Amino acid sequence: MGYLTYDSVRLDLRVEDRVLAHLHIVIINKLRRGESFPFSWKDPTEVGDGRSSIWLYPTVPLHFKFSGSRQPQINKSWLEVLYRAAESGQGLRVLDEPVEQADSVLSDGDSHILG
Repeated sequence: MGYLTYDSVRLDLRVEDRVLAHLHIVIINKLRRGESFPFSWKDPTEVGDGRSSIWLYPTVPLHFKFSGSRQPQINKSWLEVLYRAAESGQGLRVLDEPVEQADSVLSDGDSHILG
């Protein structure tokens, strides 16, 4: 399970490394372009089982902590879904991964597609 630290505060967002890797790509690319946007997630039951949301801004420190050392396989279709969510009025949120198709999986040589 990975997590995020935003503006020196560890968030109550705990997600699998595969989910965090996809969020990482979307968030970093949007912030790199100077874009601000909301990010929301469902809180774990240990902290109230509600929902949380933050405003991500390019100049605020952000730390992604992955529990594993391996880069998970990236699903291009999932990235597209997450980018669309980030552009919407609701903002970026953790969404279910769409079914992968053979041409939607990115390899290391496809890194130019990520940003």
